[in-house]
Amino acid sequence: MNEEQINTKIGFLKKIPMLSMIGLVIGAIGGYIYYVKVGCVSGTCAITSNPWMSTAWGAAFGYLIFDMFKRKKNSKD
Repeated sequence: MNEEQINTKIGFLKKIPMLSMIGLVIGAIGGYIYYVKVGCVSGTCAITSNPWMSTAWGAAFGYLIFDMFKRKKNSKD
């Protein structure tokens, strides 16, 4: 990987708010814990019967919830 590719990837990560990234990680952990503690014994539940789906949905919800708390930029007229 050359320096230009590394700078492009770092630039992409700077565009995502840190609070949203924290929400993504916390949501993923929460989704997995939900799978372990609640889960679905019969295996017929679409989301909670699969740890990958439960973790992905938890990450999505965590991202959305933490994204609500980002600050709005003031526009000067």
